[in-house]
Amino acid sequence: MADVVVDGRLNVDAVRSHFPALNQKQVFFDNAGGSQVLSDAINSIRTYLEETNVQLGASYNIGQKATEKYNEGLKAAADFMNASVDEIVIGPSTTQLFSNLSQAFALSFPDDAEIICSSIDHEANISAWVRLAKIRNFKLKWWTPSAEPGDLKLTADNLRPLMSGKTKLVTCTHTSNILGTIHDIKAIAGEVHKTPGAMLCVDGVAYAPHREVDVKALDVDFYSFSWYKVYGPHLAVLYGSQTAQQDVTSLGHYFQTPADTLATKLGLAAASYELVGTLPSVLSYFGPDRKKTWSAIAAHEQRLQGILLDYLNQRDDVVVYSERSADSKLRVPVISFSVQGKRSRDVVEKVDACSDFGIRWGHFYSKRMVDDLLGLKQDGVIRVSMVHYNTEQEIRDLVSVLDK
Repeated sequence: MADVVVDGRLNVDAVRSHFPALNQKQVFFDNAGGSQVLSDAINSIRTYLEETNVQLGASYNIGQKATEKYNEGLKAAADFMNASVDEIVIGPSTTQLFSNLSQAFALSFPDDAEIICSSIDHEANISAWVRLAKIRNFKLKWWTPSAEPGDLKLTADNLRPLMSGKTKLVTCTHTSNILGTIHDIKAIAGEVHKTPGAMLCVDGVAYAPHREVDVKALDVDFYSFSWYKVYGPHLAVLYGSQTAQQDVTSLGHYFQTPADTLATKLGLAAASYELVGTLPSVLSYFGPDRKKTWSAIAAHEQRLQGILLDYLNQRDDVVVYSERSADSKLRVPVISFSVQGKRSRDVVEKVDACSDFGIRWGHFYSKRMVDDLLGLKQDGVIRVSMVHYNTEQEIRDLVSVLDK
């Protein structure tokens, strides 16, 4: 990605040249639902299906090439989050991977285990644990920050009163797909790990498109995100630390080897070969100095969200949910709001009718928060979700449309 970072600043025109979908009139501001896909990833899928579409593990020539491409994809996925290959598993979605993980915990958790779930999460990181608690009759505690719309932030401090010697699992989001606020996962992990045997499971889906993920630096036990939000195809990855994997009972066939990897335990042959093969192209997009690239992305996204937040914050009839600052250390450019006296659906459909801007209304699978904490049961929030291929002019033009 050397061509898209010049003197430490993102060259947005060069960025956009990597995404064929951006050549259309549609302006994509629904990126939290799924980003556009890199041209190299698209081409990789076609090449794989044309040249190496065979079962893995065979000794003949094409079989070896297919296996090599798949293994290179796994290495890229692990490298992206600073993990090793035996610490990750690929699956069709974060929802599915968390569901598999919860099933694997069903036989290993003690009878008096307690689970703590964040109430501001996407349902992917809630329903699996609610179901597990019901099946095993575990005590389930809800981790709910202040109910004030501007203060919905998970912290080690508001987690601490819920922890006990029986806590086995704490689940939360790195960044809400509604609020965009960044949580201090390392501090939360430190609080969780004060209790012997307690583990932290993090949903990083809304964070990974915007910032570098380093699971070792975060000290998490489990962490998952979706590649189709990170400029690749419809796949997801789950990390599990070596220590935490000891609590994971295998869901795989009894004869599979090696039996002690996360992929064997949870994969269930759900990783599409041609899609896994795209992941090296996603990794290479960020260039040889990924920290430099992510820094340039954060700076650009701060400018993007600043334009929209400056407009929304000065309006008396708009409620911005959670972090109102554009500081890239505090939030990512996933911005949700409502307009007093107007239905969210009506606002979005009026934007649809008079422009090419693709924004959304709804609960976005964070229904518990939207219904119970935000009190927006009817049609939820208006969400504008940007990524680094969006331009400052696009945001200014959207503001002009909203102002009408």
